[in-house]
Amino acid sequence: MATGETSLLVRGRWVVTGAGQDDATVTDGAVLVHGNRIEGVGAWDALRAAHPDAEVLGSDRVAVLPGMISGHHHAGGVSHLQQGVLDDVLEPWLLELRRMRPTDAYLDVLLTSARLLRSGVTGVVEMHACRGTAASSAERVTGALRGFDEAGIRVAFAPGVADQNTLVSVARADEEQAFVAGLPPDARAAAEAMLPGPDFMRPDEYFSLMDALWAQYGEHPRIDVWFGPQGPNWVSDAFMVQTAERMARYDQSKTGIQTHVAESLYEKLYGPRTHGESVVLHLKRLGVLGPRFSLAHAVWLSEAEIAVLAETGTAVSHNPSSNLKLRAGVLPARALVEAGATVGLGLDGHALDDDDDIFREMRLAWTLQRDPRIGTPTLAPRQVFQLATTGSARLMGKDGLLGRLAPGYAADLVLVDLDRLTWPWVAPEADPRDLLVLRAQARDVRTVLVDGEVVLQDGLPTRFDLAAAGREYAERMAALPFPSETAARVALVKPHLEAFYQSWDVPELDPYVRQNSRT
Repeated sequence: MATGETSLLVRGRWVVTGAGQDDATVTDGAVLVHGNRIEGVGAWDALRAAHPDAEVLGSDRVAVLPGMISGHHHAGGVSHLQQGVLDDVLEPWLLELRRMRPTDAYLDVLLTSARLLRSGVTGVVEMHACRGTAASSAERVTGALRGFDEAGIRVAFAPGVADQNTLVSVARADEEQAFVAGLPPDARAAAEAMLPGPDFMRPDEYFSLMDALWAQYGEHPRIDVWFGPQGPNWVSDAFMVQTAERMARYDQSKTGIQTHVAESLYEKLYGPRTHGESVVLHLKRLGVLGPRFSLAHAVWLSEAEIAVLAETGTAVSHNPSSNLKLRAGVLPARALVEAGATVGLGLDGHALDDDDDIFREMRLAWTLQRDPRIGTPTLAPRQVFQLATTGSARLMGKDGLLGRLAPGYAADLVLVDLDRLTWPWVAPEADPRDLLVLRAQARDVRTVLVDGEVVLQDGLPTRFDLAAAGREYAERMAALPFPSETAARVALVKPHLEAFYQSWDVPELDPYVRQNSRT
């Protein structure tokens, strides 16, 4: 059903209205959709009697859920592993990414959107790194946004550009120059070839691009334009402050800032080494934190930093799969939730099985916060569902519009087939939310609506031909030669980059969750 004035009844054995303690799960219920909004939720029999002419989706063999949101993402048609790059610690891994074949941004987004929709994800915060010239960056951004628009998924699209620390994280530009100058001749030449040239996008060109995007998409019903500075170690203080000032000029309901913070251990150490304080406290000092500012990863947080995030309303996207795959660690999600901070759940385009399965991500988030000692607090399944719904909705600036099934909310709904989950029997007293969080998989998702429109039917996107997109992607990639010169440069520089970070002093670590002991 396309968005319009026709009423629609979406029926389910269970209608899960939300993740909150007081949110009801309606057995044999239905959601009444009118146009692109939810008009009512209640018993199937009563709603059907009141709306006998309404179109019907669903049955008593599915669960109806609010659409879920990936609070931090990077679109990719195939995984890094499919590009031949193994997971590693963030800093050398980022260097390795330089040897991947270039991709088409439009096709990247189509294939990513298909995976997300098939997992029940109806909204995403997409961080897009602008690299190269202003013209080439604008071309890729245009292609990516065309893909999101065509797929019908909801997106907060956050392009970003770096203005410092191309190779290693240092306090001043001359220190990176010294790092490069101190390399052996062959490695030095390789490193110099990786540094940005004079024609690479400048901050003023970036802001001009953002103004143009806002003019084009400012009124778009599903696309918001955000700022995506890559991270405090890659973005100077002046650029970060300027970004926050520019963001304030736009409609605050349709823009925000997301940046990578304290993802790796070395990013945690960067703050004290550079600023004499943690990165989060430094960002507070700069005056950029707030409800429209979100941190991706934020694995390495102190208690003082958690208090600052809760106090300022700054949100965090928890990306458990990515953090484990890149050896970053485990976010103290429970501590953040207990402090009252806004926490969403993100797939980062880097889920454990390269499948962007939000259900598996919820299970991973739930499992990682479980201390082995009896009586210690944990996150309930309902709470990790909350991260993927209302938590990510608040991070996305859509609190009160997304993340629940209630009158006035957007008609973003997910229908999950219950046959596999409940076969051969399920106790009637079992909480449906527990079953869905702890047993459902992306393969159980059958139908997805965004703004009242069916954008996934029988597991396939309705707005584009997924098989054709996959064929075109494969043909394009197969035609590209392996970038052997870049790979050779990476191989020359990598051991020196690793030695640079290995020279940093690492303090004694005091984890939030204890899962083993030497003594």
